[in-house]
Amino acid sequence: MGTEGKGLEEILNEYFGWNKARMACFAGMLLALIKVRTVNLVELACAFDGSATMASRYKRIKRFFSQFTLDMGEVAGWMVALLGLDKEALYLSMDRTNWCWGKSDINVLMLSVVYKGIAVPVFWSLLETCGNSDTADRIVLVQTFLNRFGKDQIAGILADREFVGCQWFGWLCKENIPFCIRIKKNMLTTNSRGEEVPVGVLFQDLQAGQQRILGEPRKLLEQMLYLSALRLPDGELLIVATDSLLADPIAHYGKRWQIETLFGCLKSKGFNFEETHMVNPARISKLLVLLSIAFCWAHKVGEWRHEEEKNIPIKKHGRKSQSWFRYGLDYLRDILINTLSPHQHHFHVLLTLLSGKIEPKIEYP
Repeated sequence: MGTEGKGLEEILNEYFGWNKARMACFAGMLLALIKVRTVNLVELACAFDGSATMASRYKRIKRFFSQFTLDMGEVAGWMVALLGLDKEALYLSMDRTNWCWGKSDINVLMLSVVYKGIAVPVFWSLLETCGNSDTADRIVLVQTFLNRFGKDQIAGILADREFVGCQWFGWLCKENIPFCIRIKKNMLTTNSRGEEVPVGVLFQDLQAGQQRILGEPRKLLEQMLYLSALRLPDGELLIVATDSLLADPIAHYGKRWQIETLFGCLKSKGFNFEETHMVNPARISKLLVLLSIAFCWAHKVGEWRHEEEKNIPIKKHGRKSQSWFRYGLDYLRDILINTLSPHQHHFHVLLTLLSGKIEPKIEYP
C-alpha cells in the first residue's frame, strides 16, 4: 500500500483497536471507494493499491466483510466526536432506505444525527421484511443510541408519517424522549370540546403558507400531545405531533429532511450504495461503516476547503453550487486519482482532518 494508505492507517489506528491486517484492508477500501465512487467489490479491488493480483485483492476484501466484527458504538462515538458534537444534545432523524437486488429486498432502518444541512449516520439495522419498520425495530435502534451516548444527548427524534403508533409514542413518552413526528390528517384526536375528530379537521381552515400551533395538548394515540400544522403550497396539510409545546415545531420537523439528503450522498450523488451485490445483513452493515466514514471525511474536507482555501461558488438563486460533501469528495478524488494534480502535496493535511484534533491550514509556496 502507498503512502496515502499508511498515513490513513496511522490516523484510524489512534481510535480503533483493529489488528494491522484488518486496518490495512479497511484503509485500502476507503481510499478505493473515494476513487471509484461505488461499493461494487470488483471496482473496489481494481482501485485497491497493492502488489497482489486483482483476484487476491478481491478475495481479501470479501474476507473482511465475511469475517471481521465491527463495534458499531465505537464507530458512532468516533464520528460524533469528529464532527465536534459529542458535548451537544442532538436531533436524531429516523428513516428507511430500501431497494431490491435480484430476489432480495435490502431494507435499512437508519438513525442519523442532524448536522449542518445534512445528516450523519450513527446507527442502523437491516430489516427482515421489505415494508415499514415496527415498534420493536425503532426502540432497539434508539436504545442502542441511548446505551452509547445517554438520554441527555437527545434533543429530539424527528420522523415522517411512517413512524407512528400507540406503542411507539407510548414508549417515547414513558422514556421522556422528546420527539417531533409528522402524522396523517385522518388520525383521530380530540377537539377543544373533547370530542373525537380527525386531526385534519382542527386545521382545515388554514390557507397555503399558514400554520397553527395548538397551545393545549390533545389526545392522540393514547397520549396527550401537542399538535401543529402548516398548509403546504400544493394544499396538503403537514401536521406534526410533539411531546412538549415548541415555539416552532414545523421548523424542528423540517430538519428531518436532512436524512433524505444523506441517502442521496450514499447513493447516486456519492457512493452508489445500491450497486452492492451483498444481501447478507451483517455484511451490508459493515459496508455502511465504510460508507459512513468516507462520508464524514469527505464532508469534513468540503467544510474545511470552503472555509480555508476556496469558497463554494454561490449560484444566482442564492444556494451553493455544490454541497460540502461533494466539494470535499471531488477534492479527495482529484488528489488520489490525478497524479499531476496541483493539490497532491495537500493530502497529508486532509488526513489530519480525520484526527479531529486540529484544523490544518495549507501553506502555499
